[in-house]
Amino acid sequence: MLSAFRRLTRNEAGATAIEYTLIAGLISIAAIVAMGTIGTKVNGVLSNVASFMK
Repeated sequence: MLSAFRRLTRNEAGATAIEYTLIAGLISIAAIVAMGTIGTKVNGVLSNVASFMK
């Protein structure tokens, strides 16, 4: 088990894959937060339009 861990620490391709995974995760979180905020604003605008048309 220890030898496998040592190989992983020396393997730079594994580190690069982990870095890309972390970056993709952070971008996903930012996109979800942004879409939630935009969705709330769009819902408010559409609600205003709907109430105006009544």
